[in-house]
Amino acid sequence: MVVMKIIVDAFGGDNAPLEILKGCAEAVAEYGVNILLVGSKSKIEKIANENGIILYHMEINDVEDVITNEDDPSEIIKSKSESTMAQGLRLLAQGEGDAFISAGNSGALVMGATFIVKRIKGIKRCAFAPVIPKKEGCFMLIDCGANVECRPEMLKQFGVMGSIYMNKVMGVKNPRVGLVNVGVEEHKGGEFQHEAYHKLRESNLNFVGNVEAREVPIDAADVVVTDGFTGNVMLKLFEGVALTLMGKIKEVFNTNLKTKVAGALVLPEMRALKKQIDYNEFGGAPIMGISKPVFKAHGSSNARTFKNAIRLTMEYVNGDVVNEIKSAINFEEPEIAGDNNSEEN
Repeated sequence: MVVMKIIVDAFGGDNAPLEILKGCAEAVAEYGVNILLVGSKSKIEKIANENGIILYHMEINDVEDVITNEDDPSEIIKSKSESTMAQGLRLLAQGEGDAFISAGNSGALVMGATFIVKRIKGIKRCAFAPVIPKKEGCFMLIDCGANVECRPEMLKQFGVMGSIYMNKVMGVKNPRVGLVNVGVEEHKGGEFQHEAYHKLRESNLNFVGNVEAREVPIDAADVVVTDGFTGNVMLKLFEGVALTLMGKIKEVFNTNLKTKVAGALVLPEMRALKKQIDYNEFGGAPIMGISKPVFKAHGSSNARTFKNAIRLTMEYVNGDVVNEIKSAINFEEPEIAGDNNSEEN
């Protein structure tokens, strides 16, 4: 059996390289994956030795230069073309691994993936597509920042790509696609929303119409489509509300002896709730529309977050999402999964 190899930007992210190395070590132990680390060999080995991290099933591609969050994204194809991120993407393009993960500069990763690995033929723009918990299960929000401005036909492609991912990776049959708007009525929104609505409605997707933001975390749709600006605002609001809510609940349980006793009694349930709404469980987001699997891990990834990013990337590869998207684009819009007239979602 061929073991999957994931290429990792060892110096991308706020907590790199230590937390990245820890996450990789945990992923090797838990998932049996091989890792190709891209970064300074001497620094990686030094940090691994100092922290008791065994680099088992990990190779190192020795690269010194690093793209920071302060760098302009275009530098990945200019002055930082020999950085860890750029080299990792080149290795992926050359077939040296099954997928690439970085927690580094988001804009640079999108640009690098687009110009080094290339988009799938026919895809107009790639998109950030995080999977986010809802009341029961999860949904995909696409786009979340790769494209601040979009055209209506792009949102139609986002719906196609998101439906394939939710079906092949998350196991959702006949995923429901909703368009973010200020109301559910067809006439709501501006010209952009109207055009996007009609393109989605005329597609073979299981389009359920406009969805309001307040309904999204309940169960409005399985794939929530929007432009990158709106999606990024929604994503950060979700994260902020979740963190604030859990913090306030913790404050309540720490108020006095009575509430501390009550907190102790429901501790297992509270831990389960925290895990359910914790974005670290999902690790990051695939960059949909690229010709090979590229995954953006959270910039603040700790070891657990990065390990989960590797797990999701492996599921992305195993779901053959890239080839499914290629087929969908080549045939314009085949049925994504199941019968669109089915009542099963």
